[in-house]
Amino acid sequence: MYIIHVANKEEYEKEIRTGFYGRRSVERCGFIHCSDLDTYYLVAPNFRNDTDEKVILVIDTDKTEPEIRWEDGGGLDFPHIYGLLNKEAVIAVFPHLWSADRVWIPNEELKPYAVNGFEREYHGE
Repeated sequence: MYIIHVANKEEYEKEIRTGFYGRRSVERCGFIHCSDLDTYYLVAPNFRNDTDEKVILVIDTDKTEPEIRWEDGGGLDFPHIYGLLNKEAVIAVFPHLWSADRVWIPNEELKPYAVNGFEREYHGE
């Protein structure tokens, strides 16, 4: 299965050279927040006011060394990685694309990793 994590490009490129990524998130939250591509459209608005250049990490859960737990995020379960993400689990990195009014534009290259074409039915509040 594939999940994604959105990272600041500069921070990711610097940290992954060590072989691992996510130190700041693990120290602050205890885990690394992730999503699947079919629910990311619900998460993307959280980044719209952040002007740092972002990248989308595609993560192969079969190659991830730390435990991944799917936990409730207000009606939907989201994957959380409990430890530093090993470099081998990151199978692709794509730029995070935005429209002029800061709405996420799904990268065409991400389609093979999405189960339902970037959108899952949502029945939350």
